[in-house]
Amino acid sequence: MENIVELRGVTKSYNGRSNAVDHIDLDIPGGRIIGLLGPNGSGKTTIIKMITGLLTPTSGSIMIGNCKPGPATKAHIAYLSEHSALNPNRRIKDALYLFQDFYADFSMDRALTMLENLSIDPNATVKTLSKGTKEKVNLILVMSRIADLYILDEPIAGVDPAARDYILKTILTNYQERSSILLSTHLISDVENILDDVIFIKEGKILTQTTVENIRESQGKSVDQYFREVFVC
Repeated sequence: MENIVELRGVTKSYNGRSNAVDHIDLDIPGGRIIGLLGPNGSGKTTIIKMITGLLTPTSGSIMIGNCKPGPATKAHIAYLSEHSALNPNRRIKDALYLFQDFYADFSMDRALTMLENLSIDPNATVKTLSKGTKEKVNLILVMSRIADLYILDEPIAGVDPAARDYILKTILTNYQERSSILLSTHLISDVENILDDVIFIKEGKILTQTTVENIRESQGKSVDQYFREVFVC
């Protein structure tokens, strides 16, 4: 499939200091679930924020289709931030109506079905929810869109192990076959079975972008084992 996103020579530095992202080239093709993996401070969130248009590269280019990140590309990308954007004083269903008004591709039926499957009351006020339930609601809002690229930043970090399988199933069953998912997480062993590709990043540089199958065949290890070998040594 054609690439959804292309980064060429992208660098991002803050206040003229060392580069958070350092001259990277990166392609995100359609129809793939891709793990963006690296230790804290490696540049993962900076890459994500540049793709979503929340940050501007210091140099290099980012293209989403034929457009640079901006208002036009927000219709093609569904972004789950590591920080909740829910208003604590509003009800869950108010957030659903907000997304429905803001995004033409938002499916209210899909959102309500996912809430029901997780036994989450849409009339509940956000401030009464546990941290894990808030994260589930944020994921539901994002996965109820029909987008070209879903970017999920730590989607299962704050939920209990019993809910992780359902959340991963939700991710798998609520995106289009032509779409892709870029998933950043530290819980590699929990997600590697759903990944097609992985990107290893360290100190702002991409160490490798390859398929999960290639790692298992060439290294004789799981992605989690290989990650620990690359980044712990």
